[in-house]
Amino acid sequence: MSDTALYRKYRPENFKEVIEQGDVVSVLSSEIKSGNIAHSYLFAGSRGTGKTTVARIFAREIGASANDIYEIDAASNRGIDDVREIRDGVNVLPFDSKYKVYIIDEAHMLTKEAWNAFLKTLEEPPAHAVFILATTEMDKVPETVVSRCQVFAFKKPNQEILKAVTLATAKKEGAGLDSAGAELIALLGDGSFRDTHGVLQKVISGAYDIKKITLEDVEKVTGAPKNTLVNNIVVALSEKDSAKGLEAITVAVAANVDIKLFIKLILQKLRFVLLLRYAPNLAEKIKKDLTEADYELLHGIAAKKESHISSATLSELLGALDITSRSSISHLPLELVVIKLTT
Repeated sequence: MSDTALYRKYRPENFKEVIEQGDVVSVLSSEIKSGNIAHSYLFAGSRGTGKTTVARIFAREIGASANDIYEIDAASNRGIDDVREIRDGVNVLPFDSKYKVYIIDEAHMLTKEAWNAFLKTLEEPPAHAVFILATTEMDKVPETVVSRCQVFAFKKPNQEILKAVTLATAKKEGAGLDSAGAELIALLGDGSFRDTHGVLQKVISGAYDIKKITLEDVEKVTGAPKNTLVNNIVVALSEKDSAKGLEAITVAVAANVDIKLFIKLILQKLRFVLLLRYAPNLAEKIKKDLTEADYELLHGIAAKKESHISSATLSELLGALDITSRSSISHLPLELVVIKLTT
């Protein structure tokens, strides 16, 4: 594997390669085709969804050369002097293109004074200027700025898409990654293409044999909670065995696992139990996402009439996940839910 980061190596080079942002790509492509290019755009969405990548592609598609594309990180260039520099530079004609494109990443980080200085330029930009603001926190961008931009919302990719990307990238890198391992990597990616590629790169780099990377290998390299602990919680909830559930949490805490990730993995398996019970036609698809042992376990729980896993179980755990980051004892919400559901 080359030293290039995977998210850079496999970054889309054109609109056809962009995943999950079909609506955004469709509108931008239509504008390019009609020649109706706006002077200010606002790309909003969570991290790693492709905002900066699409901005670069758009800049190239409207004919801006590398000499006329400027990328500014507002996280480190957020003051009024930085904006004045942009404001002065924007009046200079492009070097060798029709447009001069400014891509401002993390735009919400600009100070109030910087926004005020920037507003006039957004209102009356030179004919050759195009501004693309990218932000992960739309609510922090002043309404006066939002109203002057074409706003595009970038979707957060779901786990199924991230899993497909993981498997495809692993194959290109010559890595033999099993389906269950890819499922965990997609979960660890947390809705971000960039983070998913980062986790995959870590797994490939740390794997003993890249031709055969299993779920256990992914757990070992990433430090994710062991599958057996997750299964113990699921069984404990199904059988109303509070001691078994609390013991699994204690072991997880001793291993210094990420409790939020632990709960997400538990939720994932509980969801599979309900799907196997109420939508048996999905069994073959679910089987591909699990190890053989896991599938047999979850299928068995789903078939048991005396199993205590229900939609209410998932609802309680979703509540625990929501408050975990605010709890002074991170594992306490999970312990309380296990006690509530098993006693």
